[in-house]
Amino acid sequence: MDPLDIARWQFAITTVYHFLFVPITIGLSGVVAAYQTAWLRTKNPEWLRLTKFFGKLFLINFAIGVVTGIVQEFQFGMNWSDYSRFVGDIFGAPLAVEGLVAFFLESTFLGLWIFGWDRLNPKLHVACIWLAHIGTLLSAYFILAANSWMQHPVGYEFNPETGRAELNDFAAVLTNKVQMVTFPHTITAAYMTAGAFVMAVGFWQLIRKRGGDAPATLEADQPMYRKAVRTGAALLMVAGLGVAISGDLQGKVMTEVQPMKMAAAEALYDTEQPAAFSWLTIGTPDGTEEKWSITTPHLLSFLATGTWDGEVEGINQLREQYIEEYGQDPGTTYYSPGDYTPYIPLTYWTFRWMIGLGVAAAALGAVVLWVTRGVRAPTGRLWTAGAFALMLMPLLANSAGWIFTETGRQPWTVFGLMTTESAVSPGVSAGEVLTSLIVFTLLYGALAVVEVKLMLTYIRKGAEPFQEPQVRDDHNDPDRPLAFAY
Repeated sequence: MDPLDIARWQFAITTVYHFLFVPITIGLSGVVAAYQTAWLRTKNPEWLRLTKFFGKLFLINFAIGVVTGIVQEFQFGMNWSDYSRFVGDIFGAPLAVEGLVAFFLESTFLGLWIFGWDRLNPKLHVACIWLAHIGTLLSAYFILAANSWMQHPVGYEFNPETGRAELNDFAAVLTNKVQMVTFPHTITAAYMTAGAFVMAVGFWQLIRKRGGDAPATLEADQPMYRKAVRTGAALLMVAGLGVAISGDLQGKVMTEVQPMKMAAAEALYDTEQPAAFSWLTIGTPDGTEEKWSITTPHLLSFLATGTWDGEVEGINQLREQYIEEYGQDPGTTYYSPGDYTPYIPLTYWTFRWMIGLGVAAAALGAVVLWVTRGVRAPTGRLWTAGAFALMLMPLLANSAGWIFTETGRQPWTVFGLMTTESAVSPGVSAGEVLTSLIVFTLLYGALAVVEVKLMLTYIRKGAEPFQEPQVRDDHNDPDRPLAFAY
């Protein structure tokens, strides 16, 4: 077994697993803050009940996400020490700022929000959850800045004496052109995921109660859950529009800085002008020859260049350019040998799953808005299955998008500077990596069971009865216990 292959599998598993929690955390913190603000402005008890109901689900997801995020950063020292040595001066800067500023902001004010229900002024209390949400956005910004540098290195110089890339312009790293399109695309996708989650949970509550398997006394909660459904659906559709716009801009920047990734997304082997976009292709097992496809003429040209007749470079031509530019001899260049081509079937299909699942989720959001208008609430098992599928669609679209983003960069770890083969830890054996892979996979499997169990338990319980928060005036009592809202 090759330590490189096992290390790549381990990083893929931990990364994809961790990112299941990230978009829900970012988006749901904003939804909870909006619900609490609505309660503060209207004093409608339904908004406060929704705040605390989805606040519980948000905290469960946040806790698991923090644990898996810490493990994620361990990977760089465990299996990718050569990468850490080469880019640590650059990659470490935004991650350090993220930990010292964004995460501390997020966790501090989240703690104040959890324990401050009967201690803080209501306006100050709602400000805490908004600041926690801002912390999640800042955290995402700095982490994405580090990842965008891997996609398009800027603001650095190579020191031949140390063999390291060294930071010389932190502002350039934070304003990287890839970062400027990746951040809005990722955040709107997070809002889309949260909207689908809120809508699906609320929609299931409507179906469950109309189906008669809940106490009749809870029938009065129907208007409250309809609010959750319709606000979630509205967020899903608006965020979906933002995802489409930012994704279009991201595709054009990607074509500029990583043309091989766009060619791999279409399995375009030879340069075309104009280039068609294929929705479904049947070809040879290795993906090198097309047998049959459904295409839209000129669409790939527009996605890649912004013009309907733009030229899109092919894989074969780009491979020749990269071989000429980066060479094949590890004795004369820092780079490892390779043909500089990613795994085409994976990039082709993840690109389409990302788009297809995102569009389908937004379309279903429109359907749900329609069927829940007025006092309507559909019934039947088909709708129950649809609510569950709706919750998963944006999550899977997020995962497909990140798999495409990272595998489409291959064989580079840092595009144009360092290949994945040269980034792996040289002193780690296959057995050691395999052991940690098995341990992490089993641990994450156990955490998944805990996460799903807790989520389902609190979703089934539904929103707690309304209880007006009371700010107590015994703040100077040393024996007064801390107040935990959940």
